[in-house]
Amino acid sequence: MGYITWLVLGGLAGWIASMIMKTDASQGIILNIIVGIVGASIGGWLFGFFGGAGVTGLNLYSLGVSVAGAVALIWLVQLIRG
Repeated sequence: MGYITWLVLGGLAGWIASMIMKTDASQGIILNIIVGIVGASIGGWLFGFFGGAGVTGLNLYSLGVSVAGAVALIWLVQLIRG
């Protein structure tokens, strides 16, 4: 995928994950994009580990994978911070 696609998918995934985890007020757009991109990597790895496809492009499935990974990342960060 291209860089612009990663930014768009990461921004959407990070924003949706921050809304789900109720951290949207403390995150800005840059952190949403970073969380979304890292979440897409985590989600792709997790889905691949369990036999599913990872991020496959700019589509709803990839957005779901990215959001799942971003939610897992936010949850892990909250767990570590206490």
